[in-house]
Amino acid sequence: MKRLLLHSCCAPCSSAVLERLGAQYHISIYYYNPNVDTRLEFMRRAEELEKLKGIPLKYGYDIVVEDYRPAEYDDAVVGLENLGEGSQRCYECYKLRMRRTAEYAAKHGYDIFTTTLSVSPHKKAAWVSEIGQELADELSVSYLDEDFKKYDGYKRSIELSKELDIYRQDYCGCRYSKYDASKTRG
Repeated sequence: MKRLLLHSCCAPCSSAVLERLGAQYHISIYYYNPNVDTRLEFMRRAEELEKLKGIPLKYGYDIVVEDYRPAEYDDAVVGLENLGEGSQRCYECYKLRMRRTAEYAAKHGYDIFTTTLSVSPHKKAAWVSEIGQELADELSVSYLDEDFKKYDGYKRSIELSKELDIYRQDYCGCRYSKYDASKTRG
């Protein structure tokens, strides 16, 4: 059985991806998200991953939670702070998190890696694909290039979140998106 390292941005996005890939791989959920605005929010999102055990998987899964290191995110987006959602700041954020995932996969002998980032309609799947392929080539580890929002992936993530009572946040995690979301809510 092939081992897949799945970068998880959050439990809701991970739910539909786990369901989709669970019959093909033994999956390790890799939670590395230094972009999350506070330690409290980071821990809440990490703890929600446990609720995914309600999804029956043929080969099971385990969870790897990296330490909260917001300075790594701050360093990655320095000079890009004032750009809006969907900008180069987001690209650098994807790249940071996916690089760490690919490095972990290569170091720990995973057959393949991927990310849940493409589930969200707010994330640019073309960027995720580009970054994943570059990292696969650079680090000699296979990348599963899939746009997980296709085939109602995002819709299914919403359904599973309700079924499993998973906390669904209304922003990607960074303080910039939280600020933008607060303006939208009014």
